[in-house]
Amino acid sequence: MGCGSCSTGGGCAPAGCKSNGSCLTGGCQKMEVHDWLSNLDMPANYKPFQVIEVKFKGARKEFFLNNDNIYLEIGELVAVEGATGGYDIGHVSLTGELVRTQMKRRKTPIDQVTRKVYRKATEADVDKWKLAKDMEWETMHKARTLALDLRLSMKISDVDYQGDKTKATFFYTAEGRVDFRELIKKMAETFRIRIEMRQIGMRQEAGRLGGIGSCGRELCCSTWLTNFKTVSTAAARYQNLSLNTLKLAGQCGKLKCCLNYELDTYLDALKDIPDRIESLQTEVGVARHQKTDIFKKLMWFSYANQEDWIPLKVDRVKEIMAMNKKGEKPVNLKDEAVELKTSVVVEKVHDYENVVGQDSLTRLDDKSRNRNNRNNKSGGNNNKPNQQRNDRNRPQQGEKAQQVRPNLNQQAKPNQGGQKPQGQKPQGPRPQQPKQNPQAKEGKPQANPQQPKPLADAGATPTDAPKPNRNNRNRNKNRNKNKPSNPSASTPNE
Repeated sequence: MGCGSCSTGGGCAPAGCKSNGSCLTGGCQKMEVHDWLSNLDMPANYKPFQVIEVKFKGARKEFFLNNDNIYLEIGELVAVEGATGGYDIGHVSLTGELVRTQMKRRKTPIDQVTRKVYRKATEADVDKWKLAKDMEWETMHKARTLALDLRLSMKISDVDYQGDKTKATFFYTAEGRVDFRELIKKMAETFRIRIEMRQIGMRQEAGRLGGIGSCGRELCCSTWLTNFKTVSTAAARYQNLSLNTLKLAGQCGKLKCCLNYELDTYLDALKDIPDRIESLQTEVGVARHQKTDIFKKLMWFSYANQEDWIPLKVDRVKEIMAMNKKGEKPVNLKDEAVELKTSVVVEKVHDYENVVGQDSLTRLDDKSRNRNNRNNKSGGNNNKPNQQRNDRNRPQQGEKAQQVRPNLNQQAKPNQGGQKPQGQKPQGPRPQQPKQNPQAKEGKPQANPQQPKPLADAGATPTDAPKPNRNNRNRNKNRNKNKPSNPSASTPNE
């Protein structure tokens, strides 16, 4: 079981243990080895192998003697003998017969294993070891400051404290040899511990620090790769890769280690393909070699004055090369071209309005569209008040919609000169009514010959037209009936 923050899954804590491999689960460890013999029953008289493998910070793994036959499991913290005295704390990475196989692979004889296991790590040992690990980050930055003050061309990349806080190993990278004697004196005065300087390469530095590669996964050197092989540009040439250092280089600045992974497969496929071929002689002209498909075993050629590339099989190319050595030439390579099976690719046109599952990318800007959609979802109930209002303003049958706005001021203007309007009695303060016209009875405005005709209003609706004057006269009569008559009241014109 591993932490939730590493690639092994599991979940020893809700948000990951973040203890950098000290959670005793075994899943957080880099370069972990699977014990495929753990489920097998050993014989009754079997004696367990006395050597165990212990893993420390980074990719460092060492073998130790378990003389006391302490029962240990993979992932446990143990206190082992230090390299220069004292003790160190590490995780048990492998036990049993697999350790014997691992020592054979590393070519490490049993006689060279001299350091031994002291005990299982106690609670006091673990607390002291964690305090030492917490000091590594601050110590590294102080050491970098001291190196800059001395103007040393070196980069301190990591610091590893021993479990008992008596020794620290500083890992650095440099292009050449560096005289750091003065630096060691100052660091010893500052940190009050024993100091060991160890120079590493760029690949080892990337393996210790870790990171994400261009493939999207963790770096191979920090997860499972234990030895670094030399990578040359010939590996890229054999695989027909462009010699671009920006694409072929990893985070360490060197060529990527993955260039060697498929190199053997390419070398096996290149055995059947002729090497160092530049052109073929034909009766039409010289055909230049353009490219080679290694796994399909096809070679493309083209003439000087033509843009089309002619694919040929490797066997036929070998025959033409043999003919050219004898002085013979084929007629034309186009007659011997291989018919390539091209698959028809149907381009799928994406609807960018619905590609994310939404109606429109500008759905928040178009407010009127949202309002209409909301009304449609509610079953059209919101449109009923508007519909009733429009029905009320719509003209009835027999009435004509007036498109010309009448001059209401001209009709409602009272007579000047103090004359009484005809057809009215001076009873009460009755409002004056203009003289009716036969056209007004039909709902048409009275035309004034002296005043120019008003222009048609494009925005006029049937609701803008006034109602017939007959209705106004009846309304005024009903209003005057309810009021008491005052014979002493005079008309406004008087």
